[in-house]
Amino acid sequence: MPDLLSDQRDMEFTIFEQLQADKLCAHEPYKEFSRDLFEMIMTESLKMSAREAMPLNAVGDREGCRMEDGQVNVPKAFQEPWRLFTEWGWIVLTEPPDVGGQGIPQVIGLTCLEHTLAANYSFYSFLSLTKGAVRLIQNFGTEDQKNRYMFKMLEGQWAGTMCLTEPNAGSDVGAVKTMAKRNPDGTFSISGSKIFITDGDHDLTENIIHPVLARIEGAPAGTRGISLFLVPKYCVNDDGSLGEFNDIKVTGLEEKMGLHGSPTCAMNFGEDGKCVGELLGEENRGMRIMFQMMNEARLGVGLAGMALASTAYLHSLEYAKERIQGTDFREAGNPDAPSVPIIRHPDVRRMLMYMKSLVEGMRGMIYFGAYCMDRVSIATDDEDRSKWQGFVDLLIPVIKGYSSEMGFRVVETAMQVYGGYGYVSEYPVEQFLRDSKITSIFEGTNGIQAMDLVGRKLGMKGGSIFDRFLGEIGDFVALAREKAGL
Repeated sequence: MPDLLSDQRDMEFTIFEQLQADKLCAHEPYKEFSRDLFEMIMTESLKMSAREAMPLNAVGDREGCRMEDGQVNVPKAFQEPWRLFTEWGWIVLTEPPDVGGQGIPQVIGLTCLEHTLAANYSFYSFLSLTKGAVRLIQNFGTEDQKNRYMFKMLEGQWAGTMCLTEPNAGSDVGAVKTMAKRNPDGTFSISGSKIFITDGDHDLTENIIHPVLARIEGAPAGTRGISLFLVPKYCVNDDGSLGEFNDIKVTGLEEKMGLHGSPTCAMNFGEDGKCVGELLGEENRGMRIMFQMMNEARLGVGLAGMALASTAYLHSLEYAKERIQGTDFREAGNPDAPSVPIIRHPDVRRMLMYMKSLVEGMRGMIYFGAYCMDRVSIATDDEDRSKWQGFVDLLIPVIKGYSSEMGFRVVETAMQVYGGYGYVSEYPVEQFLRDSKITSIFEGTNGIQAMDLVGRKLGMKGGSIFDRFLGEIGDFVALAREKAGL
């Protein structure tokens, strides 16, 4: 049921009418693309997610993940879509051609991510984390690291994660206690524990590459002394073949409210003193490097909040059209009045309009954030680049915080439209609600997003970025005032 996955018409409106993203094709590196090609990609993405990922959403929720003999196994049904999504290149749509990608604009790639998120959030997590880890290696890795790790991850042979959180540190990343001891050959021995590691272990791929935050012996306290390391599940030989198991042990799987198809792991590194990691980027710059992946993840979490809200709204809209109950309010007191679909009832219509307006507003904001990223990539001078990058930095905590918060409210309202049926697993909205709650919690709680916005982003460059953003809004309002219909 692709029509219940995402609102393709609103996606096209936002992309081509609101943002006019097809005009990006007049600039490098997007001159080989066109609106027709963008529409074809969006259509095929919707079909792919509806055919391969959506039918497995409830399957993964019921089957969940399990650990046997130290190995985590994900729902068996995920194996085939993982092969298809990676082999057919859906994981590399926005990556540059020199690493095997298609190089499409971020804003178009975001529509494809929305389809997959709405279809199956658990399955999407494996793709998104792998892609995020790849970009860290692409931007900060040595040529040797790129050749040994990146391409097999892009091809789906290997996967990726991000390992930040520790039992006693939580959101206070500066309190990280995982240690890295220098080895004579330039590698590091890693020792410590991490928790809440999404997809920390699984059987979808033969190897998993973990970017791990740790502190080199003698490094400064706090975030200033944190470095980032690549720690593979299996060591990788110089020729790219798999070597020995790298002393990484999964100590448990979290029993979660939702996202049952995605394993959340507690992990020990170097329990037997044999865990080897490679420095990624410069020493003591780990947080700065990891923020790239964290910001991408925060955009993705905001997108997840909106995508689940969108599919929940579309499902409740369809249900409201089909569920016959009660009479038209204008026929009150008429014992012979026929029963009508509940969409005819004012309170149900109010809820549907509330959901529709929030989903379309969130989609417009999120897509604008991705469009700003594309404007950075085509900018020809430092001032223009600084403007659009400033908008990206300003919007990331808003996209993550607002869309996760209000996305959950939309799913909650969709359940209300269903009434009692929404609360039972016969209908999918109950799973949407459980899966969406995490979005306001992980990748930095929404309280942290608020602190980031107020403490860092509003004051960037003396507040000039925020002033320019307000100016963009003011220009649009002035233009709208000229339209009689508005």
